[in-house]
Parts: sequence; structure tokens; C-alpha cells
Amino acid sequence: VQLQASGGGLVQAGGSLRLSCVASRRFYRIDNLGWFRQAPGKERELVASITSGGSTKYANSVQGRFTISRDDAEHTVYLQMNSLKPEDTAVYYCNLNAKPSIEARIDVWGQGTLVTVSS
Repeated sequence: VQLQASGGGLVQAGGSLRLSCVASRRFYRIDNLGWFRQAPGKERELVASITSGGSTKYANSVQGRFTISRDDAEHTVYLQMNSLKPEDTAVYYCNLNAKPSIEARIDVWGQGTLVTVSS
């Protein structure tokens, strides 16, 4: 299973970007999906997550600016990022926790997409 993340790029402060992450196959069930980020010299941190029931969780630093959503039919997770700040600059990684079959469970990371916010 592979996750392909896209949508990163260079944007000015105050701008918006929409990240997408598509899985290479369908699943019996997709449970939690999440976006993490890692800035230079810092540890990877959770940005946002969404459960199979649609419950969301956000880091305090992005609350009210970022929105996570999912399309299970397309096995895709999105991250809409508005009012971007220079401190949002990082490599963003998607994460998927799913059941490819009734018996199995997998946890997969995407390759990362770079978001750079200029001041």
C-alpha cells in the first residue's frame, strides 16, 4: 500500500493550500486518517486527524485555520489550510490506519509534501 501526498508548495503568509493524500488501493475499512508535519530541527507533530465516524482533532496551533476531511470512496484524505503562517512551514505527512481485510490492520505513512510559507 502506498500513500501519495500532493498539494504542497510555496505560498505567502495569509494564503491557502489544499493537501491531498490518496491510497493506492481500497480497504475493507479505513479507520483513522491524519496529517502530521515536521519542521527543520523539530520533531514530527500531529496537525489534524479524523476518525471513521468523522470526529476531528486539531493541534492548537492550527485550530480554526485548517480543516481535515476524508472521502472513503476515493480512499483520500484532505487538509485545507487557510491563513497560513511562516511557522506552518514544514514537510507534511499523511497517515492511514485501515483494515485491508477483516483479519488484517495496517498503518501507512505517505512520502511527505513540502509546504513553505513566506513572510
